[in-house]
Formats: sequence, structure tokens, C-alpha cells
Amino acid sequence: MAELTVLGELLIDFTPEGMNPSGMLLFSRNPGGAVANVACTVARLGHTAAFIGKVGDDMHGRFLRDTLTAYAVDTTGLILDPEESTTLAFVSLESDGERSFSFYRKPGADTRLRPDEIDPGQIQASRVLHVGSLSMTDEPAASATRAAVAAARDAGVILSFDPNYRARLWSSRDAAIRAMLEIYSQADLVKLSREEAQMCFPRGDISREMPEFFADRNRWVVVTDGSNGSFVHCTGEVFHVPAIAMAEVVDTTGAGDIFWGAFLAAFLTVGRRTDELMLKDVCEFALFGSVCAALSVGKRGAIPSIPSSEDVFAVLRDAESAAMGMGEQNG
Repeated sequence: MAELTVLGELLIDFTPEGMNPSGMLLFSRNPGGAVANVACTVARLGHTAAFIGKVGDDMHGRFLRDTLTAYAVDTTGLILDPEESTTLAFVSLESDGERSFSFYRKPGADTRLRPDEIDPGQIQASRVLHVGSLSMTDEPAASATRAAVAAARDAGVILSFDPNYRARLWSSRDAAIRAMLEIYSQADLVKLSREEAQMCFPRGDISREMPEFFADRNRWVVVTDGSNGSFVHCTGEVFHVPAIAMAEVVDTTGAGDIFWGAFLAAFLTVGRRTDELMLKDVCEFALFGSVCAALSVGKRGAIPSIPSSEDVFAVLRDAESAAMGMGEQNG
């Protein structure tokens, strides 16, 4: 069985790719979906990953299945449904690489996953279950997500959570916050963007607004803030991990997912339980994620931009050598 199992959305990101001779905008078809991006990152970085979810039995769904297979992600739990259509997202890119999304998901196949279509044994045989909040926007996928989380909790499987908030996919902001906090309160490893942290914790103090989350050292929260880096929260304290600037930013699609996939890959490599982790470990996981994400934004698309572990370690070695050189000069 896979070390990491993810449950949630698998979709197509149509990314701008210039103009045709008639001046019409061209799009390239890129595989995406937040939890799928995480699974592919973990697999690309040398660990085993599995995907649970639903796509349409159409040209896009088959392409997505084949993409996961090409990245060595186990697709046993992926359902191709002939009655549903694969979810599509059209991405608009700004000059700085930031993006916005237009979703075609009314409903999308990813929202139609039912609890009885999940194999609890697949989840319970994993070390980590990773979910987002987009599988909580609609039924029956919301119930399927709750069933998967319950299976993980019952078996002592580590629960990882990244909300990946997309306002247009929710009936209301309050509904999104309720769903995010529902999963957040049960998770062991959490990634929030700055926007998500501000939504869930308006006073800006995670440890005081949900103190029970930090009742022990089993739980860690990482808040990402773009070029400002990331902030590791544990037991009421906050520690900063700087961002890594690598190259010209072309497309930030999936960068946060790739950050978290790399974080989880580093966690799996260490092979400890969350209650055995030290602050140094988690900050190193976040740094590894930062390098992986920084390398990814120089290319278009999410899954196609995931770097290899060799590329990430090369950057880390160069940074360590540069730091040692500066230390010798200062000495």
C-alpha cells in the first residue's frame, strides 16, 4: 500500500499559451487538482502515493488517469464515471505569474464521489491521508471526505490538511470556514495560506483561537505567505522559514500544493510520528518545500512543473556552500 493516500479533486487546468494567428487566446491542457498535485509531488520525490476520487469517463478523465499512472501514483481508488464530466478550470495569469480561476463544475465528477465508493482499508494501510476542503463543497463528496477522515482517525493514520480555498466553489464564505475548521480540528499536519489563516482565525493568533489544537506536540501548522516565506506554528510559538527565490516567475499554479507535497515527502523520509518531531525537523521540511515550490514556478502548469529530488538537493547544497563561504569570510 502507498505511504500517502490523497482524496479529492483531479481536474484539468487550461493555462494560457499565447495567441493563434487570428489573435485568439490559446490554452494548454495541464493536469491539476490540489490533492492530485500533492500526490504527484510525493511520488516524484521518491515515495509511494495513491489517489482516491472521481473523474468523468471522457477524454479529460482518461488523460488524468494516465498522468497519475505516469507519475507512479496508484489509481486503484480512481473512478471513471460515464455519467459525469471531468471538472475543468481555466487559468488567467497576470504578468507576475499570479493566477485566477474560472471553474466548470456544475457538478463536476470530483463532487460525485460517494462514501460507499471508498475502500477504508486503502486509507488505513497508509501512513498519511491528505485531504483538502474542495471535496467538502458538495454532496456526496463531502460525506465521502468525512468517511475517509473517520477511517484514518480510527486507524491512527496521520491526517494532513490543506484547505486550498476557492471562493467561487463555495455557497458562502461562512460555509467554507465551517468546513475548513471541521477538518482542521482533526488534522495532525496542516498547511494554510495567509488568506485561509486570516479567514479561520480573524484575530491572527492560531494558538489562542484554537488552543486545543496545540494541546500536545502531535500537531503542526504551516502558514505560507508567498515571497515572505512560511511560518511554522507549534505549541503557541511561531517560527519563520524564508522563501527561496530561484528564477523568473512564469506560473504559480500549484506552487502551494507542490510546497506541501515536498513537505510531506520530507516527513515520510524522516519516518517519525508527528509526536516525535522536533522544531528543527519541521522547519527543514518547510525549507525543502520552499525550494521545490520555487523551482516549480519557473514552468507552466502544476504537475508538469514538479522538480526532481536531485534538483531540490542541488539547490540546498549550493545554498549551504554559499552560507559556509560567507561564514569563512566573516570569520
